[in-house]
Amino acid sequence: MLVATVFLSLVSLSFAIPSSNFTSTKRSVSGPAIATDFPDPSLLWVPQENSWFAFGTTGNGKHVQMASSPDFKTWTYENTDPLPTVANWVASSANVWAPMVVQLDDGSFVMYYSATAASNTAAHCIGAATSTNVRGPYTPVQSTIACPISQGGAIDPAGHHHPDGSLYVVYKIDGNSLGHGGSCNNGVKPIVSTPIMLQKVAANGYTPIGSPVQILDRDDGDGPLVEAPSLVHVGSTFFLFFSSGCYSDTSYDLSYATASVVTGPYTKARAPNAPLLVTGTDGLRAPGSACVTRDGSKIAFHAFIGSDIGTGRAMWTGVPTFNGNIVTVK
Repeated sequence: MLVATVFLSLVSLSFAIPSSNFTSTKRSVSGPAIATDFPDPSLLWVPQENSWFAFGTTGNGKHVQMASSPDFKTWTYENTDPLPTVANWVASSANVWAPMVVQLDDGSFVMYYSATAASNTAAHCIGAATSTNVRGPYTPVQSTIACPISQGGAIDPAGHHHPDGSLYVVYKIDGNSLGHGGSCNNGVKPIVSTPIMLQKVAANGYTPIGSPVQILDRDDGDGPLVEAPSLVHVGSTFFLFFSSGCYSDTSYDLSYATASVVTGPYTKARAPNAPLLVTGTDGLRAPGSACVTRDGSKIAFHAFIGSDIGTGRAMWTGVPTFNGNIVTVK
């Protein structure tokens, strides 16, 4: 069993989820919290367990990696696979990416994940799995939430609890998988769209309601793509965190956009307020693919363990600060 310990001595933390609105001028970016390869981490606080949970992309022989922490400081890597089986639409080489778990009002859990599509192994689609226990096992739903194969597929799902009680899933259409080469296969013209989509779902957490809505896309300032959305509501503002650049080099970063309603329009934050994290921040290399907790109190993201992606991407943590529509992670 791997235990990775970090100390956030400069930040005041509590075992309960704290208030969304707070300020801090002290450093909070710490880690690696999980020092082995644990890409695309997501976070969840589970009151019944009095513990934090993190879920990561396929690794160590598991479809989904999982770790837990009672205090957001000491993380224990758990050797079980919470998603031991995948849906029948998934190819045999599942390549489960960016799993994210939400807890429903009835106490049960839904895991969103993307995996290789059996119908076209060049593309990923997005599905869900359910469990009564945060540790699983999660039972896959035998239908997809999003599977736009002709547009390159879909990846990076994340759940969102709207203030009105409804549920949404945000995700990326993986357009750069159809690109023409260069950085992340989308650095050569014509550049392909990589939109972030918003899909409303039923109370079960996975049945789509209506059609998805595009809420963001790349522009010339983003490099080849935008991806890894994480959507939270703090105060009167919706904050859509996302990464741009290319995950496999040091252009990767963490940024955000804001809107007054969940469907947008979203306005990207610009310098000096964004990007939030870039290569060099706190000594990080290619920080991104972040998850912000439902109330905005915590953040997890990955960054290179060593000098290149071949050494893996570890999980780091931090504490966001919200001031109106401005975010900092110090």
